[in-house]
Amino acid sequence: MKYVVVLGDGMSDRPLRELGNRTPLEAASTEYMDYIAANGRCGLLKTLREGLPAGSDVANLIVLGYDPVRYHLRGRAPLEAASIGIKLSGEETAYRCNLITVEDGRITDHSGGHITSREGLELIKAVGKRFGGEDINFYPGVSYRNILVLGGRYNGDVKCMPPHDIIGQRLDENLVKPLSEGGRETAEFLNDMMKDSISLLENHPVNLRREKGGQSKANCLWFWGQGKRLKMPSFREKYNLDGALISAVDLLKGIGHYLGMEVLDVPGATGYLDTNYEGKADYALNALRNNDFVYVHVESTDEASHEGSIEKKIKALEDLDRRLVGRIIKGLDDIDDDVSIAVLPDHSTPIKERTHTLDLIPFAIYNPLTRGDDIKKYSEKEAVNGYYGVRDGLEFIKLLLSNND
Repeated sequence: MKYVVVLGDGMSDRPLRELGNRTPLEAASTEYMDYIAANGRCGLLKTLREGLPAGSDVANLIVLGYDPVRYHLRGRAPLEAASIGIKLSGEETAYRCNLITVEDGRITDHSGGHITSREGLELIKAVGKRFGGEDINFYPGVSYRNILVLGGRYNGDVKCMPPHDIIGQRLDENLVKPLSEGGRETAEFLNDMMKDSISLLENHPVNLRREKGGQSKANCLWFWGQGKRLKMPSFREKYNLDGALISAVDLLKGIGHYLGMEVLDVPGATGYLDTNYEGKADYALNALRNNDFVYVHVESTDEASHEGSIEKKIKALEDLDRRLVGRIIKGLDDIDDDVSIAVLPDHSTPIKERTHTLDLIPFAIYNPLTRGDDIKKYSEKEAVNGYYGVRDGLEFIKLLLSNND
């Protein structure tokens, strides 16, 4: 048996008046995810934890069976750092460094208008020249997602706000706060950089071109998700399986690197609605020939929710279903082994909230060797009555790998 997991980031939602009190999953045309639900078994998962950040780092590790408390996950930045080849020393702290949009003192976009990676690179180079130095290093990532690494003089004993959680709020009311006297210098340093970055980036040629083209400016740095180097067993050590991971975003790639999985870069994979769905499907099918387990992550559904766009979320769901899930299902006929395929989000990102919530999320597993339940459509409401019931997220991987009827 081989295994494929297709994870639509933030895919689940809450009923919306605009959709006749249906969720986007209920309103969207999802023929192939419905096929998995109708021929497999469904249930609900708890993938986030009270007291831990409600982030994709925590949720995806839990889906993969790694307890974030046991492995001392405190922030997503070390995972993203690993994905771009940054090897943290024991004394260094990595921070996620967003390029965001600030207008009249308020945060209006966590992604700088989904700035391109090429534009982001130019801005981060300028940031490094202005603020970089001994123990202060900036690294470009994908689009608005970058990394800051601070040396031992600074620590991570501070509270940082995820920018997608504070859209519309004032910048000066959401600055970094020290959690101890030892974190005071670090908080002041980070806050000074964030505020000073506006004068540097506001009139940078990249942003002047974006403004001329009617696009949002990526005119401010925002630091969050800090953490130190992690230690955890590899996927093979834990499950005796060879695994591969496919994603456009550094966070998921970093998880793959930490777990010793084969991390595949798909040309044209962007982490947004214009991502290469077909390429991800083809890479997943090819990866199945050399691996036992393939994890395919799609970010577009989450980005649509953070934007608060019903139209974009339904489009992302339908593209994921038809162009990725459907293509994988059709391609499984050419795989010599039996293949179980599962579909789920990592967490819920309701459009009205525009941020991650602790809601239970629906999952479906189709195993060709076991009987299905009576569910006909993949959705939040239908999954309530599924065979698996309500499960802790750490159980998901065990359910997937179990071939018992």
